[in-house]
Parts: sequence; C-alpha cells; structure tokens
Amino acid sequence: MTRTLARPLGRLRLGVNIDHVATIRNARGGAHPEPLRAARAAVAAGADGITAHLREDRRHIADADIEGLTALLRDLGVPLNFEMAATDEMQAIALRHRPHAVCIVPERREERTTEGGLEVAREENRLAHFIAPLAEAGCRVSIFIAADERQIEAAARIGAPVVELHTGAYCDAHNEGRFAERDAELDRLRRCAAFAHGLGLEVHAGHGLAYETTPPVAAFPEVMELNIGHYLVGEAIFTGLDSAIRRMREVMDRARREAFGEGAA
Repeated sequence: MTRTLARPLGRLRLGVNIDHVATIRNARGGAHPEPLRAARAAVAAGADGITAHLREDRRHIADADIEGLTALLRDLGVPLNFEMAATDEMQAIALRHRPHAVCIVPERREERTTEGGLEVAREENRLAHFIAPLAEAGCRVSIFIAADERQIEAAARIGAPVVELHTGAYCDAHNEGRFAERDAELDRLRRCAAFAHGLGLEVHAGHGLAYETTPPVAAFPEVMELNIGHYLVGEAIFTGLDSAIRRMREVMDRARREAFGEGAA
C-alpha cells in the first residue's frame, strides 16, 4: 500500500522541451528559428532545465543542436535533459557530451511523437547494462514509462534513480472530453507517483501537458519536475515564448500553493 505525502518534496521544476522549435526550422531549412536561442529565452523566462530529444531519424533536433546546447547550458549553469532511445549510437553521443541528465524513451520511426512508455520489465537485463555507463559518466538517468507499477518496479531494479510518468493518456482523455477516463488515468498517475517515491525513485512527469491539465499533476507532492514542450512552442506563436513559459510557471506554482499552502511552490 502506498501513502501520499502531506507536503511536496520540494520546489516543482519546469523543464522546457525545445524539439519543436527545431521542427519549425527544419520545415523550411536554414537556421531560423534557432533552438539555442529558444533555450536561452526559456532559461530567462524561468525554465529550470532544457529538454531535447535527438531522434534516430533527426526529424527535429540535430547533432549540432546537442553540441551547442551542451556548451550553452553549461555556461548558463542550467541542466540539459537529453532524451534518447536505448541504442548504441545514442549512448555514444550521450557519453561524448555527458549532459546533466539522460531520459531513455521508446522510439518508433512511424510515430508522430513518443507513444506510451518504455517497456522496462521485458528488457531489464539489456537496459540495466545500457544505463550503467551513463550513470558512471555522471549522467542522471531517468526512464520514461507509463503509469504502471510493474514498469516502475523494473525501473527501480535496473538502477535508474528517476522515472518520468507519461501523462499523454490523461491529457488526451481530457482534450477529447472523455472525463471519466481522464479521472481514472489521473488517479493512476497519482498512485504511481506515490508508489515510485516509496521505492526511492525521484518522480517526474510529462507529455501533452497544457495550462488546463498541468495543475492536477503539479499537485502531486512526489513529483519533482514537469517536462513540457509542444504546448509551450504552440502558445509562443500567439503570446511569445517568454510569456508562455512564465504563465506555465505561474500555473504550476499556483497549483502547488492551492494544494499545500503558501511557500509550497
């Protein structure tokens, strides 16, 4: 049986994913808009870290972006969260750049975006050997998984210190008006956040989060970090990136305060 914390573990961090700045750039070619410029603006607006997913097909973020981001964020003293598939190529890139964090995600070329969480339970041995050199190199390893206790237990067994819970099913149900399913998925996420914390794991969450769907997840006391990207880049078209990130930061902090009182953000 898991127990929910009465108070949050600490200030809720916001990681901003800049992949889709690169998607816009790549649609036409050339250098504009620059992901590095977006990263700098995100940090100025209050992002606690920058996330970038280097896919095998390089559909958005490119190798040069990772090289530039690594240098820029080290200068700024802000962590880079490098999302990647569990392949030899990506492991070599991570070991070369040694970002602050690596998040292992499932990846299929035919998908538009990351669909579902990583299957850890069926690949424990391979993934344990895969993440060991990354941890030895000083990277904080996280595993992107669905809200499933079996996968959380497997992530703990392979030695990953962090799990990131996939919030996509919850957000999709909300956006499509399937509110009973939304609430059931939110309860599942809540239970799994508490369960993961009980196993000694740091808990993050992300995928599909927007202003409306973020507050219930931000109110989970075990969650230490939210990673949000596509929605913020989309909102930036209308309000600017600085405004979009500042508003999301306010939404997160307000949800924390309303759940736990002043000073809980």
